[in-house]
Parts: sequence; C-alpha cells; structure tokens
Amino acid sequence: MSDGAALAGPDGALRCPWALSTEDYVSYHDEEWGRPVHGDDALFERISLEAFQSGLSWITILRRRTGFRAAFADFRIEKVAAFTDEDRERLLADPGIIRNRAKVDATLANARVLADWADGELDELIWSHAPDPATRPAPKTLADVPAVTPESTALSKTLKKRGLRFVGPTTAYALMQACGLVNDHLETCVARSAL
Repeated sequence: MSDGAALAGPDGALRCPWALSTEDYVSYHDEEWGRPVHGDDALFERISLEAFQSGLSWITILRRRTGFRAAFADFRIEKVAAFTDEDRERLLADPGIIRNRAKVDATLANARVLADWADGELDELIWSHAPDPATRPAPKTLADVPAVTPESTALSKTLKKRGLRFVGPTTAYALMQACGLVNDHLETCVARSAL
C-alpha cells in the first residue's frame, strides 16, 4: 500500500502512484498530464472531458476519448456550436461516450457560448489563472496535492460568469493540472523533471 509517495513503475522510474494502475494511465501521465495545452479548441476539449469525468474515474473518460472526439467533431468549437437537436439525440444514444443528458447539454451550451468569443480568448482567460510556479512547492506525496485552490475557484467563477457550465472549482483545478497550469507531478516523479 502506498503512502502517496512516488512509486517505481515497470521500467524502474518513479511516478505518481495513480499513474501505475493501468498502461493507459502510464502513457497519459508520462506524455500528456501536466504538459501545457494551448488553443481554444484543445482547451474546450479538456473542459468538456473534465466535465464528463465529474463523478466518474478519469480512466473511464480516457478510454472513451476517441469516441468523444468522433462524437463531438474533434471538439472544434464552431462545429459543436452548430449541432442541432438531432445531433443532441445522436449523442445521447452514442455508446462511445458518457450518455449523461446534463453533461451533453452543458457541452453543447458551452460551445455556443465560446463560439461568440474572440479567437484566443479562452486560452488567454484560462492561462491568466495560472499561479506563479515559485509559490507552489513540489508535492512530496499525494496528500500535498489539493483538490481546489484559490486560483481554481477564481477560474471557476470567471467561467461561470461568462456563461459556461459544469466548471466548478474542483473541475477547474483538474483542468489546471491536466493542461499544465500547475505541475502536480510529485517531487521525485520522472515526469516532473521532463516538463
């Protein structure tokens, strides 16, 4: 049983313990989680997937990401914003995604809101909430990694005020972790030094 400290993976390298439960997690952890993500469509995808993850394990979303991308036009904001009622019904019947009505509706509504924003506005807004890395010591164990921060609370409030849904403070913090606004790889994790 781990005390939340980094653990050796099959290759002997130390990693965040959550990353070692499946091969899917290892590659996601090593190649994607915590690396900077820019671009409105890319960030819309991450916002949408984090919203779908709410109440579920991330592996459930990760293993369906190809299905999500196919169902939601690769998360191109303009395309999703133009989805019709027929598209909504198609999504609610699609076994390749999570067929949660509230989350599907939120994703469609968010795309419609974001379609009215200037190019680069979502990227700029999200990244404006990144904390100063110098104020964040490297976490030694998972117990040192928060679920919510003042920055994620502020990001959540800003996104909600601008009309987005399913963007609570915990979801906002998960987004910040996944998109590299914060580096929550543990101090001795091999991926931390690769960033």
